[in-house]
Amino acid sequence: MRWPWSVNSERDNDDRRKPVPWTDSLNATDWQHYTDPRTVVPTLLLTTTILASVRVYRSYLRRIPEATHIRPGFFRKRSLFGTVTRVGDADNFHLFHTPGGRLTGWGWLPWRRVPKKKLGLKGKTIHIRIAGIDAPEGAHFGKPAQPYSNEALQWLKGYILNRRVRAYIYKRDQYERVVATVWVRRFLFRKDVGKEMLKAGYATVYEANTGAEFGQFEEKYRKTEEVAKRKKLGMWAGNLKDYESPRDYKIRTAAAQETK
Repeated sequence: MRWPWSVNSERDNDDRRKPVPWTDSLNATDWQHYTDPRTVVPTLLLTTTILASVRVYRSYLRRIPEATHIRPGFFRKRSLFGTVTRVGDADNFHLFHTPGGRLTGWGWLPWRRVPKKKLGLKGKTIHIRIAGIDAPEGAHFGKPAQPYSNEALQWLKGYILNRRVRAYIYKRDQYERVVATVWVRRFLFRKDVGKEMLKAGYATVYEANTGAEFGQFEEKYRKTEEVAKRKKLGMWAGNLKDYESPRDYKIRTAAAQETK
């Protein structure tokens, strides 16, 4: 037995089962809403802001843990700001990168602190080689220390250890160190660390047949070294005839190692 309304119900079901061409659905869509400037302009602004923010973060605010993570395009175009956590020899040190400095929370936000212990710093610092200078070699690999190597090391520690510095980076060397001109604030003035070390007489101008990096400071460095020589500061205090440059020391000790 059919109910009186069953016929109409079946007709409605048949109508619902009929497929609707996608062109009809497309034509039925109100596209005017999507082309309305009140919709388009905010969408474009939001998308542009998001893309720009990602680009700024990747280029300037992303923390770089080690030298191997620095993209080739950064060299000679970017600088690294951070805290010196360890000084190795008297012309290189380890930097904990803190992009943005205090403006982005480093040093005062609980989750943005520079680790204090060696374990916390392992694999998280960039090895920096100060550009344009060469300091007396310390004792290592069975080689004796050069005169004034310890004095030079102590000078550099006292000048930059645990301080915030900015390194203008040039390249990675064969030891995976980043060669850079380094600046530090001392008594409100920005100081070129390499130049100040030459001025104190605890480094020489870097001499090499190839690969030397000075940025734009080679002439200033050479003049600074000459002044330190005349004043007999640091390593220049002794007889110049007995002086052996760090480069000559490396060549001599390397030759001695080969003959063994």
